[in-house]
Amino acid sequence: MNDESPSFVWPVRIYYEDTDSGGVVYYANYLKFMERARTEWLRSLGFEQDLLLQQDGIIFAVRHVEVGYHQPARFNDLLEIHVRLAKRGRASLTLYQEVVKASDSQLLCRGNVKIACVDMKTMSPTPIPKKILMEIPDVD
Repeated sequence: MNDESPSFVWPVRIYYEDTDSGGVVYYANYLKFMERARTEWLRSLGFEQDLLLQQDGIIFAVRHVEVGYHQPARFNDLLEIHVRLAKRGRASLTLYQEVVKASDSQLLCRGNVKIACVDMKTMSPTPIPKKILMEIPDVD
């Protein structure tokens, strides 16, 4: 993980339900793990997504995802899901995420996820509220 901005880390344990018939984590579940980590990252900054919807009328929706898979995770592995802000736009955030095995820091999956701030009434992009931008460091 690059050290350009601080990294947030969220732990995930692998359960049977996360694996496929081959006994490895089903590829789409990595996206779920990344989603949970982004939610927890926002929570760590003081923002609950349900309250953002209720109070500000906004949601963060995934606009674009690029994912690379490197090694499989297996049942009972403890993973660390890293979240780091890569780019901050007026109405979007691009986050660099890595999924690593906690026991040896082996890279399992990495991705760039662009999330857009969306006005739920119009379903169109809207500027990220200033209260959020004040808590998220700008990156060059």
